[in-house]
Amino acid sequence: MRRPAPLAGILAAFLACAALPASAQVADLRSTTEFRVCADPAAVPMSAEDGSGFENRIAQLFGEKLGVPVVYTWFPQGSGFIRKTLRAGLCDVVIGYAQGDELVQNTNHYYTSAYGIVTRKDSPLASVETLEDPALKGHPIGVVAGTPPATNLARAGLAKDMRGWDLFVDRRVENPVGDMLAQVKSGELAAAVVWGPLAGPLVKADPDLQFTPLLKETSGPRMFFRITMGVRLGEDEWKRQLNSLIRRHQDEIDAILRDAGVPILDDYGKGLKP
Repeated sequence: MRRPAPLAGILAAFLACAALPASAQVADLRSTTEFRVCADPAAVPMSAEDGSGFENRIAQLFGEKLGVPVVYTWFPQGSGFIRKTLRAGLCDVVIGYAQGDELVQNTNHYYTSAYGIVTRKDSPLASVETLEDPALKGHPIGVVAGTPPATNLARAGLAKDMRGWDLFVDRRVENPVGDMLAQVKSGELAAAVVWGPLAGPLVKADPDLQFTPLLKETSGPRMFFRITMGVRLGEDEWKRQLNSLIRRHQDEIDAILRDAGVPILDDYGKGLKP
């Protein structure tokens, strides 16, 4: 018999793969011998290449419960992060991902947090609890451009007082949140409006700064978000396995977050979780 032409063989292989259920093809990407995490190497205090971030600690907890080693694929968390890590099959889970993003399939959320205001403890703005407070007018306020509080600040008539930092940066060479907090501490900024899981741990050990969650906003984009783990679309069994781990070890996850200084809210973003 004649050997099939190479092109015919490739076509036959393609048709055979196309006939497989999509879930089977996706499932083949996930490792069963390692807990493979997609992470930013310099997203302190959330994830860090030295393993010091609170997401690193949660990953370690899950690796121990699964009985497999934790292995990382490092990539700056910005444009292309999911495409070049999770979707490329190099890793199997993003430890912290906002609920509702269509780039990934979300697990059940394992904590809720919010944006908040960082001020000096001795500042006249230390009692501010909402971005509509007139006390903020005329004072320089740091904020990351493109985030929900930037919209609320503009709606409150504070556009001219805003000092913006870029949303997507390579944190190995730039540190927007660290720069903002340093300027609040020095007095160059009167306040900074920052995502709680970033600000809370950085402010926790600082005797001069405080973080106040924005729980009383009455208009504009919401200030709180539920945080999940992200997996590939179609990996339903893997999602269920992670959901089970979250449910059974929620107290341990909470303990890690609280120890790090992350402000944890109730599911509706109305108050701190008991």
